[in-house]
Amino acid sequence: MTKLEEAQAYFEQDRFATENGAVISELGEDYAVCTLKLTSRHRNALGNVMGGAVFMLGDFAFAVASNFGKRPTVSTTSQITFLKPARGAVLTARAELIREGRTSVYYEVSVRDEFDNLVARLTASGAVIG
Repeated sequence: MTKLEEAQAYFEQDRFATENGAVISELGEDYAVCTLKLTSRHRNALGNVMGGAVFMLGDFAFAVASNFGKRPTVSTTSQITFLKPARGAVLTARAELIREGRTSVYYEVSVRDEFDNLVARLTASGAVIG
């Protein structure tokens, strides 16, 4: 089993993200990339991608990047800035480690649509609990 397959199997237990369509597509030492194929359930009353779907994908990428193969970490603070409505049928979130300390971590996450438009930027701090 590859490292990516191990991560996918482990994070199947993150049911909110996986049951809403989030998929781990790439994994490295200090980053994770997750994708979301958009369906009607991800859209708001105006037909745009709901902010909660964008946040969920960014938060999931943070969870994967900060936990797989590392000490257990939980989010303590997340902030998202929505920059542009998503176009197309797929969103991609890339979480990258900026700082890792003994008891805390800090990540930046970019969420892009299938046309590589930057849809949102998320920052996340986490506490190492294990």
